[in-house]
Amino acid sequence: MIKQSMRRKGNCWDNAMVESFFKPLKVEWIYKHKWLYRSQAELSIFSWIETYYNKNRRHFTLEMKSINQFELETYNNKLAAWSLK
Repeated sequence: MIKQSMRRKGNCWDNAMVESFFKPLKVEWIYKHKWLYRSQAELSIFSWIETYYNKNRRHFTLEMKSINQFELETYNNKLAAWSLK
């Protein structure tokens, strides 16, 4: 269950990370689609998260790389470091 933040703006305990996820979800997906049933919305949103947000979308905190790109580079760097031992 996700609970809405009740903190004031600027509070160090705010939900900046969660808000940075929900804004693109709403703008890029939810506002552009209409579903008849909750189950359709759930499946569609899950699909967007798994096929676009987690795999293709570039993230500022990952040096503008997708999660897949970042993980692959991290794995290759670890493998290269291990092979030099």
